[in-house]
Amino acid sequence: MATPAQDPNEYEEKHVHEVYEQIASHFSSTRYKPWPIVQRFLQELPSGSIGLDVGCGNGKYLTVNPDVFIVASDRSENLVKIANQHRVHSSVVADNLSLPHPSSFFDFAISVAVVHHLSSHLRRVEAIAAILETLRPVGKPEHGQPDPKNVGGKALVYVWALEQKTSRRGWDEGDEQDVMVPWVMKTQSTHTGNEEPKTFHRYYHLYRQGELEQDVAEAGGRVVESGYEKDNWWAIAVREEQVLDQAQFVE
Repeated sequence: MATPAQDPNEYEEKHVHEVYEQIASHFSSTRYKPWPIVQRFLQELPSGSIGLDVGCGNGKYLTVNPDVFIVASDRSENLVKIANQHRVHSSVVADNLSLPHPSSFFDFAISVAVVHHLSSHLRRVEAIAAILETLRPVGKPEHGQPDPKNVGGKALVYVWALEQKTSRRGWDEGDEQDVMVPWVMKTQSTHTGNEEPKTFHRYYHLYRQGELEQDVAEAGGRVVESGYEKDNWWAIAVREEQVLDQAQFVE
């Protein structure tokens, strides 16, 4: 069981950010095939759409649809360096809770396997709200007049599921939701000079059924489609006119 510290910034720095900085290259080598729902979401976007990949990792989704432009970001500088290989898109180092993007501007956003690394309920809701804030809201006025045909921007959010009893991990309803997940890779020993396996532990919050939809609603979004795929819960959401102000979040 994971027990987040009182200071979530320090806890996530140690159990998420530092880990990904160290395993970035090895992690990237295992992440190359787009997940079907994410691929469908991106391929169905209108040509010329501009969007975000928040927590882009190695940028594997940047090339799925060549007819859209994506500004990618990740907390890991080493992963962003890898993602930057995917031109013409842009990749920057940024924190999900402090995105450097204009509000009410983007046509779409994806956040795949990112929000579950935030170590409290409030921080996970805040992370979703930060993504929704960047989207064009539903019915955003055009030339001063509301346009009911304007469906606004939409975001696809993926998180690990608690209910994955058929996976090698075997978690299911009733198990702990806050866990440490190991990542094993070979590193060079400072004593022998030989490559030896080293285990890194990453913090995850495992989402139970319906929890992601609740978080989206709390963040000021409306879920238009959701489901389960390969041990993950996912939701496509639009931004309502009023997104929850991040200043309202109090730990």
